[in-house]
Amino acid sequence: MLSEFELWVFLAGLGMFLFGMHMMEESIRLLSGSAFRSLIRKYTGTRLKAVGTGMVSTAILQSSSAVSLMALAFVGAGIMNLTQAVSVMMGTKIGTTATAWIVAVFGFKFNIDAFSLPLIGIGGLGMILLAKSPRYVNISKFLVAFGFLFMGLDYMKGSVDQISDLIDPSLIAGYGVLVFALVGLVMTAIMQSSSATIAIVLTMLFSGLIDFQSGAAMVIGANVGTTVTVLLGSIGGIIPKKQAALSQLIFTVSTAVITLVFLPFLTWLVLDLLNFNDNLVLGLALFHSIFNVIGVILFLPFIQHITDLSQKAIPESQLSLGKHMQKTDPSVTDAGLEAFRKEIIRQLKYSLNFVEQLIFPTKTGKSLLYSDLERYHAEIFEYYTKIVSEELDPVYSDRADLLLRSSRNIMNAVKNIYEIRIELDQLKREGDSLHLDAFHSIAERLKQSFETGSRFDSKLKQAETLSSEVDLLHKQIEEKDREFIKMCTRYISSRDIKKVEITFLLMLNRVVTQSSRMLVFTMKTLLTRLQIDDL
Repeated sequence: MLSEFELWVFLAGLGMFLFGMHMMEESIRLLSGSAFRSLIRKYTGTRLKAVGTGMVSTAILQSSSAVSLMALAFVGAGIMNLTQAVSVMMGTKIGTTATAWIVAVFGFKFNIDAFSLPLIGIGGLGMILLAKSPRYVNISKFLVAFGFLFMGLDYMKGSVDQISDLIDPSLIAGYGVLVFALVGLVMTAIMQSSSATIAIVLTMLFSGLIDFQSGAAMVIGANVGTTVTVLLGSIGGIIPKKQAALSQLIFTVSTAVITLVFLPFLTWLVLDLLNFNDNLVLGLALFHSIFNVIGVILFLPFIQHITDLSQKAIPESQLSLGKHMQKTDPSVTDAGLEAFRKEIIRQLKYSLNFVEQLIFPTKTGKSLLYSDLERYHAEIFEYYTKIVSEELDPVYSDRADLLLRSSRNIMNAVKNIYEIRIELDQLKREGDSLHLDAFHSIAERLKQSFETGSRFDSKLKQAETLSSEVDLLHKQIEEKDREFIKMCTRYISSRDIKKVEITFLLMLNRVVTQSSRMLVFTMKTLLTRLQIDDL
């Protein structure tokens, strides 16, 4: 019988491995800053680039789930389309095989104590002695994480070695590959880490507890199990995020089914043709890479079909926000212009509510999508074309043009803030005073715009009061802009802050300031139009 101590040795090893993976992912994320978010955003123009980006990001971050969830977030933000996101998530499947190679090469060929203990020692001392430098602290954390990862693997390997002495491998060899694939899937779904599952599989294979084909089936199951994290990340999200998660599930399950069908051939390819019979652990790492690469090659040309299938399975509802335009004939100029003005006030309020939820999410239930606001703006422009198609007096034509410019300003302001949403969220999450001060400055300006814009309605009975508030808002925005620049000047002159970081903050400030100005000019135009109507 197995002693309780041996079980706890295995669990302790698994805990160390998971802790090391988590700490390593966190330290790399903090060290990279916005580099990988920028990589995923910028280098996804073609399918091949998107696959390469997902592969490289995952190999470095050591987490396919983190990169896939990042891709989901970009889909939700409208920064990345569905095809690009699915391509990135395909690439993560190849990138995640890097972990298996690291474990297979270093975890079973070297004396783990010889390098894991120095890493933990040096890293631990570095976290204490270099505490004033966030960069060196994160480097030290990475060293500690790397050491814990392999120390955990060593504990698991030792406990499984003892189990293998007591259990006859032939007792479990009779189970079909589907059972082993299911075990790999469940293990990954529970631990939320395919890397941990694969480390356990490699350990069992190394100890002779399972044969190569059973280990390969468990790796296939682990590959499918990673989709559970992405599916959980899409629950309660907007429709495009759910479509992206479903697309990844279709691709991953299809790849798994094909691989299981051809498993005997792939086993022969790795063990006999490529001659890995003498090193099953490295052979399994190679198998992991081969079947993921084959999956990407097979399904890359059919990404559009996969996304089309997902969109049919989870259709996106079309929301019409228009109200006044639908009730008013644009050929009746006076009535049409009044409906046009009221619709733009309605657009202003919807847009401000959308941005507020984007930056300060508090509400539950169905929220507007960016695509809803784009369609709304298109409806407003279409109504404008119907108004100006008539023979108009120049006074009416100029008024329609000013109102249209207001609508465009609203849309441009929303688009600007929408595109920097990820960067603003990063500011909020950073722990240093510079980034927090920057976020609070930007947040205060946006909140002031929300509060003033919320007082607009279709009647605008308190035009004079609102006019004073808008003027005050304009002054506050300009004052906050100057204060922000002074704050950056103080930080760069008194602290060890990278110039590129200051440039990044100044660019964010510029986008928010310009967007706030556009909203102010829109509010002033809407108020001016009311005063002209009253003459």
